[in-house]
Amino acid sequence: MSNTWWSQLSKQQGEDQDDRTVESQLGEKDQKLHKQPNDDSDFSPGELTFEEDTAGGMGRHLGVTSCTLLIVGKIIGTGIFSTPSSILSGVGSVGASLMLWVLGFLLSFCGLFIWLEFGTMFPRSGGEKVYLEAVYRKPKYLATIVFAANAILLGFTASGCIVFASNILVAADQPVGRWNERGIALGVMFFVTLLHGLAPKTGVLIMNLLSIFKIVILVFVVVTGWVVLSGKTRVTDPYFNFRNAFAGSSTSSNDYATATFKVLYAYGGWSNVNYVMNNVHNPVRTLKIAAPLGLGICAVLYLLANVAYFSAATKTEIDESGVTVAALFFGNVFGSVAERALSVFIALSALGNVITATFSASRVNQELAKEGIPLPFGNKFWASNWPTGKSPLPGLIIHLILSVIVIIAPPPNIAYPFILDVEGYPQQIINFFIVIALFYLRWKKPDAVRPFKVWWPLAVFFLAAAAFLLIAPFLKPANGVGDTPPLPYYLYCLVGIAVMFAGVLYWAAWRIVLPKVFGYELVPRKERLDDGTVVTVFSNKKMQ
Repeated sequence: MSNTWWSQLSKQQGEDQDDRTVESQLGEKDQKLHKQPNDDSDFSPGELTFEEDTAGGMGRHLGVTSCTLLIVGKIIGTGIFSTPSSILSGVGSVGASLMLWVLGFLLSFCGLFIWLEFGTMFPRSGGEKVYLEAVYRKPKYLATIVFAANAILLGFTASGCIVFASNILVAADQPVGRWNERGIALGVMFFVTLLHGLAPKTGVLIMNLLSIFKIVILVFVVVTGWVVLSGKTRVTDPYFNFRNAFAGSSTSSNDYATATFKVLYAYGGWSNVNYVMNNVHNPVRTLKIAAPLGLGICAVLYLLANVAYFSAATKTEIDESGVTVAALFFGNVFGSVAERALSVFIALSALGNVITATFSASRVNQELAKEGIPLPFGNKFWASNWPTGKSPLPGLIIHLILSVIVIIAPPPNIAYPFILDVEGYPQQIINFFIVIALFYLRWKKPDAVRPFKVWWPLAVFFLAAAAFLLIAPFLKPANGVGDTPPLPYYLYCLVGIAVMFAGVLYWAAWRIVLPKVFGYELVPRKERLDDGTVVTVFSNKKMQ
């Protein structure tokens, strides 16, 4: 039995894959998209055709199981174990905190259905990059560069590395200092980069096993919560937090918006398969099954885990627990030994999240390089699958550089909450424009192939939520400060906007200013690399 299970799981990673053609690895609907894809000249994503974009790399080696675990592994990471304390601190009450987790669940499913429509229309790697390029085509490459600025500069996995480091130190009964925490976090980031870059099949296998492990951890938390509520543990009053659950609730829109960013961060990852569609077997069918299944598993476990947390610790204890709220939960139920043991489990969960997020982020970086955006040393290197011919180590290096900077740069006492806030705001800007793009395509291309269509009221709800989350953080909190003092409460919004505006400036310099100053025009051409990857390369042609 164990040998059969191992062989099936290994096959999911592509160890038994043959050299079948792309068509033979696509389902019936996928073949239709492959032969007649939604890439006519009016709304083709980028310069590359469907066949060119999917060439090279490991091929289609991810099935339903791996894709479901890819989503679960990205969603269940640091958020559910580490952020409930800051969410409770922000909104002021247990009831309001639980309502935000329900809201995050609803918003995530609305977003999932929108991304399902886009992902089945354009079954390519890159996620939002592809969908923005299909609609926002003028000025040319502006959407690509702005998205690239966000994906590269804010696509780091530093927060997961920080949580791994802090929990390992707690488990070892060592003080969490500024440089020992950062040193461990840096070691994790380098390890994951080399794992995916040099041993990609092993990386995917470890990724899947850690995803299963994380499900087991959360199930254990949920079951423990049920036992606590039954009154058969050392917790004297498990229902204390549920009496007058909304007492002390904040009345500030800013508080709720900031807390919602953290909830959405904890749910973040439901679009993870959209970023790696070139690696997905039968991409349309697989996405339609794996995405709702993965998010559904996580949503149920998240809601029940929060109830478990609130049953075993007082509001004050959770509010002051920082990034070790789950360890506090087990400490109150089982004692200090269990608290240290759970810290190891949380660290492994964070590691799994880093491995999963890095896997998809590297593919996005590779897709951006394949599109021809200007990068140091030329985009051909960054678009390649060097050195193995199977995995994009150059794309992983891009991810590594930014993650290292973010791990080292911020002051340690505010690093974690500020990182969460900065990552969340620009994503809401992208979400807003993605929904606008959805309605535009519905109007402009009503007959396009859509294997899945989202119910339009859900898209409107998601759009309204994105608009609220863009405006509310600028409204002054009741106490005049945010959750990362002494930094201004609106600073993370400005940082996010500045990153995207930097993309606009970069595009203007590349496409307008430099060609005008030096008298040349950009001429695109396509090149096929040794590993089979097709890349768009720009040459500077002197103006006559």
